[in-house]
Order: sequence, then structure tokens, then C-alpha cells
Amino acid sequence: MTLADVADILNVAPAQVYTLVRSGELPAIKIGARGQWRVEINALENFIASMYSETAEFVSQSPRHKATP
Repeated sequence: MTLADVADILNVAPAQVYTLVRSGELPAIKIGARGQWRVEINALENFIASMYSETAEFVSQSPRHKATP
């Protein structure tokens, strides 16, 4: 998928996806003479799953989000 495709799926700007790719958070490959980026669907699915885990951990450790008895 192109970075624009990924941006549509995540509902973020393409520049944000590019930042994720350049930082290594989202694995991608650069192909062709013009060096266009592509992300495999499995890489995107793994990234999304890891974000769910990271968010759940954040919420469980955040005092603002802990349930009160």
C-alpha cells in the first residue's frame, strides 16, 4: 500500500505516516527509480495491534483513567 493508502486507513495525514516510516515504527520498503514507499498490509496490521497494546498499557497506568470504587 502507498503511504496515502495507509494514511486513509489510519485517518491521519500522509506526512504523519511518512514520519512513522522514517522513524522505523512502521516498517516499509522503498521501491522504484523514484523511491516510492510501500507498506505491506501485515506490517500495518502489526503496527495497529501494537498501538492497541501500547494504548491499553498507557490507560492502565494513567491515574486519570483508573476506575474509582
